[in-house]
Amino acid sequence: MKHHSIEQLQALADVRPLPPMTRTERLERWARLLEQQPNQRLATLPGTEHASQAERLAMRIAGSPITVAFEDSTFRTAGLVDDTYGEAKRFFDLSDWQLHNIVCQCHLGNAVTSASAARRVRAAIGLWTRIRAFFA
Repeated sequence: MKHHSIEQLQALADVRPLPPMTRTERLERWARLLEQQPNQRLATLPGTEHASQAERLAMRIAGSPITVAFEDSTFRTAGLVDDTYGEAKRFFDLSDWQLHNIVCQCHLGNAVTSASAARRVRAAIGLWTRIRAFFA
């Protein structure tokens, strides 16, 4: 395998950054990633509603729905820094209530299937946005 610097690759190819994804596009992609293995059991975060804001933003658990998003190279390239609650809230532009509904143990138990998490992610998009996209 021959290694090239980024400058060499740019001289050989027309490398352009991807256009930024909208909030809806990011959430739809996250839902599709979750649906790739619909029966996969994913970990949930305990007590997001009881933690202080600083604790909640730093929360993470390996193998969560947020981890599925972070494992996607497109999301990392687009700016997803890690698989913490706070980073998911920022990157996907979600309210605490919306993200709590997707990943919190109090709604889902110790684990959630990927398919169920995908439905919850899509619910965060909002009904009117989905209706407009359907007719567009």
